[in-house]
Amino acid sequence: MVDVETPPAKSKKTDPATRGAALWATVIAVPVAVLVGLVAFWQITPQDGGTAAAPSASAPVAVPSTPVKLAAPELDARTTQVCLAVTSQLPTELRGLPGRKVTAGPEQNAAWGEPPVTLQCGVTQPTMCERVDGGHAGCVPLDATMLAMDGVCWWAEDGPAIDVFTTMDREVAVQVSVPGSYNQTGQWANEFSEPVVKTVKSTTKGVPSGCKG
Repeated sequence: MVDVETPPAKSKKTDPATRGAALWATVIAVPVAVLVGLVAFWQITPQDGGTAAAPSASAPVAVPSTPVKLAAPELDARTTQVCLAVTSQLPTELRGLPGRKVTAGPEQNAAWGEPPVTLQCGVTQPTMCERVDGGHAGCVPLDATMLAMDGVCWWAEDGPAIDVFTTMDREVAVQVSVPGSYNQTGQWANEFSEPVVKTVKSTTKGVPSGCKG
């Protein structure tokens, strides 16, 4: 930058040479100041560089138009009636996840989002094991986790990729599967407690002690 000398205060006339120097200094100083400001702005402003920002954990995921594959075992008349009542009370959107079609049994199955949260009504009724070290085939271990949520007793099974929650205190069993990628999977299952209470009668037979009272 060119130094600009200030004329003596007592002088009433401006030296032409000095005035010219001042004008040139101004012409040079302004672009330099602008350039410095732009450089500073570029340094503190993130640049795209042609690379898209990584999506956050809460970023919406594209939901496929394809139906979710679920089995639909044949149900007896009473179970079919109950499951129709359950599915009629299910939300079209689950915590922001849109509902999806299923490959079979829409009267007993439902799904939302991607990866899908699924609900299956009329699954095999779970029963407790007779002993700590086991019991009949497929029985629920006596030390299994039970969650009493909003009036429903859920048996919680933690899986490597999907957590499964099955009702233990209803005449017709309802099962909810929640991908482990969703936070607090038990709370997702609890979204279905109210519809279950409304549509499926409770039972005391075989209900584990952890869900009584």
